[in-house]
Amino acid sequence: MSHLAPFAVATPEEDERLMARALAVGQAGLGRTWPNPSVGAVVVASTLEGPRIVGEARTAEAGRPHAEPLALAQAGEAARGATLYVTLEPCSHFGRTPPCADAVIAAGIRRVVAAIEDPDRRVAGRGVARIRAAGIWVTVGVGAEQALIDHAGHISRVTRARPHVLLKMAVSADGKAGLPGPAPAAITGAEARTRVHLMRAASDAILVGIGTVLADDPQLTVRLAGLEGHSPVRVVLDSDMRLPETGHLARTAGEVPVWVIGAEDAPLEREKRLVDRGIEVMRAPRGADGRLDLDAVLKLLGLLGITRLMVEGGPHLAAALLDAELVDEVAVFESPRRLGPQALDALAGRPLHRMTAPVGFAALEREAVGEDQLLRLRRR
Repeated sequence: MSHLAPFAVATPEEDERLMARALAVGQAGLGRTWPNPSVGAVVVASTLEGPRIVGEARTAEAGRPHAEPLALAQAGEAARGATLYVTLEPCSHFGRTPPCADAVIAAGIRRVVAAIEDPDRRVAGRGVARIRAAGIWVTVGVGAEQALIDHAGHISRVTRARPHVLLKMAVSADGKAGLPGPAPAAITGAEARTRVHLMRAASDAILVGIGTVLADDPQLTVRLAGLEGHSPVRVVLDSDMRLPETGHLARTAGEVPVWVIGAEDAPLEREKRLVDRGIEVMRAPRGADGRLDLDAVLKLLGLLGITRLMVEGGPHLAAALLDAELVDEVAVFESPRRLGPQALDALAGRPLHRMTAPVGFAALEREAVGEDQLLRLRRR
């Protein structure tokens, strides 16, 4: 049986290990807490046998309650004199819930270890300051590198008013992304497709262009055992509102949300047709080229609370987003399969290196995923 011990300072190694636990707890909620970040919180008591986790939680579905009060409630009286590990600075403002900083103070926490401060202007160091003013020891920076990755969507939304954009592409050995005509080509293997479903599950929304919808009739859902309920919002850029009523997206709009973003001048009767199918329709301005203004589209999605956006096609949308410098991260699945000269280029009208070695990006990793290779890059 464990007995509480006098408060002891954790070693740097213990701090890293316990923050890693908090990060893992928070990661389990990615894609399901927007508009709020998926924060992980772990309450750790000092015992004669060493640190013991007495409470842990992540941000609840749809963003509230926040992680800290949930973890503190689980810990109960054991929180008094304990250490709280949290992946993002506790909030200090009144929203739909009271400030988490006040809950930390009221629980009798002795020390707070936060991975990063929250850049939200309503917080931005005020949570840490409030906790320190109450006489609680605060350490910031443990696990910061991973926390910046996990909270990239939240950071982007509160600092740039738009989601973090992950561009995912599958490319054949000869630089192609698909075959012409109605039959989609399976470029990658089963392991890569599983990885894509996991990436979808960690996203708030998936974005595709109407060309991809008309060509492939995609489902854009998560179809892995145990994760069927984790499908993100499906967003289609459809300036003229041509989304087919008989396609997968329209038929399943009542099961997994579908948002169509059309141009301001698109016909009202087409909007009504989509709305009658249970599709959420919104409008954005056209750019100088006549296509939807992508910056305005992303700002609209940010306003609606989307923080983590995964872009799945097609070649024209991928090229346009890269050209507009609106992509933050790239994931390229490279297949050993060749599709032949009649197939569609992975980037419409651009050389392939524009995606596999884009200007301003740094390669993070390359790994084998079954028979394919996954290359991940992030904007510097």
